[in-house]
Amino acid sequence: MAEEAARLLVRFGRRYAAAVRLATLVPICAIALFRGPAEDMTATVYVVGAAAVWTCGYAWWLRVGQGSSPVVLDVAVMLGLFASVFWTGAVEDRNTGWLRLLVTFACVTCQWHTAPLVGGAAALAAGGGAVGLLVAAGAPDVDAALVTGTAWAPAAAVLSRAAWMLVRRAADRADRMAAEAARLRGESLVAAGVRAEERELANSLHDTAATTLLMVGIGQVRTGADWLAPQARRDLDRLRTGDERAPRHADLVDLLRADLDATHLTVEFEAPERLRLPFDVARAVADAAGEALTNVRRHAGTTRATVRLRGDARTLRLDVIDRGKGFSPERVPATRRGIRESVHGRMSRIGATATIIAAEGEGTVVRLEWRAADE
Repeated sequence: MAEEAARLLVRFGRRYAAAVRLATLVPICAIALFRGPAEDMTATVYVVGAAAVWTCGYAWWLRVGQGSSPVVLDVAVMLGLFASVFWTGAVEDRNTGWLRLLVTFACVTCQWHTAPLVGGAAALAAGGGAVGLLVAAGAPDVDAALVTGTAWAPAAAVLSRAAWMLVRRAADRADRMAAEAARLRGESLVAAGVRAEERELANSLHDTAATTLLMVGIGQVRTGADWLAPQARRDLDRLRTGDERAPRHADLVDLLRADLDATHLTVEFEAPERLRLPFDVARAVADAAGEALTNVRRHAGTTRATVRLRGDARTLRLDVIDRGKGFSPERVPATRRGIRESVHGRMSRIGATATIIAAEGEGTVVRLEWRAADE
């Protein structure tokens, strides 16, 4: 998904800001209570309670809310809490450290979930306002370090924003890389689909018209043979079906019977009455078996074969057996695509296997095996 990393980073920034505000709340409140003098403890407790309630509420909004409007209210609350230095004696008691920490963490965490302009304005308003309140309360006369320490809050916010921008830049780069990877993956899938379609078209041509023309051309079939014209029509019909939308399921037995008529062999066919399978599986098995029978007619030196089908909708085995002259599979040239593509290739593309059991003078068995994938 486009900009997924950036979106997740924004969500993380809000959640992390809430976590930091809550995690620092307990030690900050403890500092306020332990350092506060007894005579001002009641007022300090009220201020600490207000700070705890607001921080918890603001953290809840960071996790479930949206937008930046409550940031303005957060700045106002921080300054209101800081104004307690006028009635809690925090300046005289030098107990302003916890207030400085509240403001500093508010300025720093604000940079993780706001736009740069909003975060910068909030940090300047909170930090600058706190400095102004300390000056008005007479902090420079008591200890100038109280003012100097508070003035570091906007600087800490700047560093926080810089670090966050580096992280955001990395997220943007990750999004661009993910988008490019998705584009390349899509192009690869399209190219693979085109190659698969071209390969299947080449296989169909090889198994139909090309084989028929070759047998006529080398004299294996007489040009006046009675079955030649019907065979040519079947070849053309088969090539045209590639443009049609395939059904979801097909009966493998029906497909095999239809192909047996075109083999011009005497075939002993043993199979269940019906075997309904996903169409791509049934078509691949039937086509691979058809190519095996074509090879029997062209190369085996026999006109008889046996097709034996066993199995169900989850697993099957189909054997194409002939008692012809056989051959040595390892001596078949790599350029011959009949066994390589029309048999092995088709079966591998549906997650099935094809095994050739053959020897010269001992006939051939082509075994096709398929098992449904576990869901």
